[in-house]
Amino acid sequence: MKPLLCILLLALIPLARAENPGWLIIEEEVAAAAAKPGITVVHFWAPWCPNSAAEHKEQGWSRFIAAHPEVRFIFITVRSSDPGYDYLEARGVGGQENLTLLHHPNHVRRGEGRITSFMDIPLSWVPTTWVFREGRLCYALNYGEVRFPLLAQLVADAADDWRH
Repeated sequence: MKPLLCILLLALIPLARAENPGWLIIEEEVAAAAAKPGITVVHFWAPWCPNSAAEHKEQGWSRFIAAHPEVRFIFITVRSSDPGYDYLEARGVGGQENLTLLHHPNHVRRGEGRITSFMDIPLSWVPTTWVFREGRLCYALNYGEVRFPLLAQLVADAADDWRH
């Protein structure tokens, strides 16, 4: 009887540990990183996307990441079987200490089965950029290209203690 009880308890451990049932490992990893002290920018992009490409003109992302060393950046390639790491490297994105590159396992670009949410937050457009402070979503740019002066303001506002 004791071995059966032990097996049953061991089988239930993963269920007890699942904080967010249904989340993929990549979602758990990003949530854990975003929960750390400070600001985390999560950017969803795709190498085939012209809007994503436009953000890299004049080394846009590369310069922004370099200008904000106190911010964690997580780039997640979505809706693409190509992770796009070579594409990013050619544009100066990759290798920065405050940058993590991830590739979402769902490669469906259009229609049935494509990614529509991440960490239970709707994801409808590529590119999409989210700003977190210690695990809380502060700002979501859910449509179109990011404008870096606007993103700089949102990062600053997210970091502000708002005590008046």
